Amino acid sequence: MEAADYEVLSVREQLFHERVRECIISTLLFATLYILCHIALTHFKKPAEFTTVDDEDATVNKIALELCTFTLAVALGAVLLLPFSIISNEVLLSLPRNYYIQWLNGSLIHGLWNFVFLFSNLSLIFLMPFAYFFTESEGFAGSRKGVLGRVYETVVMLMLLTLLVLGMVWVASAIVDNNKASRESLYDFWEYYLPYLYSCISFLGVLLLLVCTPLGLARMFSVTGKLLVKPRLLEDLEEQLHCSAFEEAALTRRICNPTSCWLHLDMELLHRQVLALQTQRVLLEKRQKASAWQRNLGYPLAMLCLLVLTGLSVLIVAIHILELLIDEAAMPRGMQDASLGQVSFSKLGSFGAVIQVVLIFYLMVSSVVGFYSSPFFRSLRPRWHDTAMTQIIGNCVCLLVLSSALPVFSRTLGLTRFDLLGDFGRFNWLGNFYIVFLYNAAFAGLTTLCLVKTFTAAVRAELIRAFGLDRLPLPVSGFPRASRKTQHQ
Repeated sequence: MEAADYEVLSVREQLFHERVRECIISTLLFATLYILCHIALTHFKKPAEFTTVDDEDATVNKIALELCTFTLAVALGAVLLLPFSIISNEVLLSLPRNYYIQWLNGSLIHGLWNFVFLFSNLSLIFLMPFAYFFTESEGFAGSRKGVLGRVYETVVMLMLLTLLVLGMVWVASAIVDNNKASRESLYDFWEYYLPYLYSCISFLGVLLLLVCTPLGLARMFSVTGKLLVKPRLLEDLEEQLHCSAFEEAALTRRICNPTSCWLHLDMELLHRQVLALQTQRVLLEKRQKASAWQRNLGYPLAMLCLLVLTGLSVLIVAIHILELLIDEAAMPRGMQDASLGQVSFSKLGSFGAVIQVVLIFYLMVSSVVGFYSSPFFRSLRPRWHDTAMTQIIGNCVCLLVLSSALPVFSRTLGLTRFDLLGDFGRFNWLGNFYIVFLYNAAFAGLTTLCLVKTFTAAVRAELIRAFGLDRLPLPVSGFPRASRKTQHQ
């Protein structure tokens, strides 16, 4: 063989080894996420649904749980996708010739983006509808009982749902873009139809993030206040402990003497209330034993960090709005080739990249808090060892929609200059200036409004409670009147 043939073979062999290495790394990463998600779902599922007398129902629930675990792992991968890409770019810039990070390259990052896009489509369009119909199915009338009969019914229902969704998206495309070429492109299922359908789902996810994230940013202050120990000025733990002990003693007397009252008592409800009060009392005792550093330093620092992160997010979005008016390059777009390790995507270098990663995680946590705090989705909130299978499916779908829209959300708001890789950058609405501009303006306005309203109300309520003005029998100018229940106490 000639030297040129040897070179071609060596190049092909090198490409083959790189592809195998990337598949192994991707498999290991996904397996780690899958194990973590399986542990989380195991702690939230309702054990009675998996230990029923009917083995068929238990088998169906186990299969549905595995599908939910796969979907939740994809959602967690979508959350880590953009931060992992930003950190990888900075690592390649800092250590361009290090032998131990040769596996970290643009081809691997690009492949991870494509895998997340593919698995997100698969989970949202096929796996989660299959899991829901599978848990609700009973088999066709007259068919043999068993899991296989449920599978047949689920497949039929899924095919009917697929035809319905296909028709709705095709009609919507014909109405929005009345172009023969665009309608004919939808006949190509894998190349055009699924990305177009996922673009619509991602747009709904971005709109959901627009509503949930400002609400979550405002709720983060109250949630953090419940988890941390407040200073003595803002909280009287001894009074709370006395009230909790009195309520627990009263409920215990009712349970011990159920016939002493002519009213009908719900014993199960009373037992649950006693357990809740005992748990609350244990938490209050732990908070009472907290050190002075935790009381006087932890809470103010946490509140200050939340305020800085929220203010920094609003500031970055405001700057991005000005950039959209001045420079067309500020529009979110897709990157065709993953040219990583050449230039930093932050003007502050590695420090700016770390800030971007922290802000992305902070906004994602805030969006989840806002999602479960909203009145429309509050019923979906999972409970420890008491979450039904259909509720788990609904949570996995919602979390996947939120997390898969996170890269588009972050790039649209200008939180990072890292452009979208793979099929994430093919969304048509990302090139519309008016949509991007109005989205940024709405996010900045809603976040500022929620912060001003919630933060000022929280500070005012804490000051009123700290100085005891809420117990006054008469109204005080500038303060709300205490309720009758509070006055009698």
